[in-house]
Amino acid sequence: MIKITKFEDIVAWQKGFDLSIKIYKAFTLNKDFSFRDQIQRAAISISNNIAEGYERMGDKELRKFLYVSKGSCAEVRSMLHVALKLNYLTQTQFNELYYLSVEISKILSGSIKTL
Repeated sequence: MIKITKFEDIVAWQKGFDLSIKIYKAFTLNKDFSFRDQIQRAAISISNNIAEGYERMGDKELRKFLYVSKGSCAEVRSMLHVALKLNYLTQTQFNELYYLSVEISKILSGSIKTL
C-alpha cells in the first residue's frame, strides 16, 4: 500500500488533474466562452478540492471537500452531455472524458466511505 504524504500521491487527485488537462485541451478553441469556462472551472475544481481538503489535515474537512469534488465530477459529466449534443466533442472524446470522470467519482466514493 502506498503511503500518502502529499495530495499529489492521491490517485483521485492524479486522475482529476489528468481530466482537467484533457478538458482544457478539448475546449481550448471552443468559441462558446461561457460554456468553455464553466466546464474548465468544474474540471479543475475536482483536483483542487481534493488538494485543499487534504491540506486541512483532518478527516472531517477532507470528507467535506471530497463531496465537493464529487459534485464537480457530476457537473463535468452533465456538461459533457451538452457538449456532445452541441457537437463540441466527438463521440470518442466524450467517451474518454466521461469514463474518466466516472472513474474519479467512484474513487471519491470509496475514499469518502473509508473516512
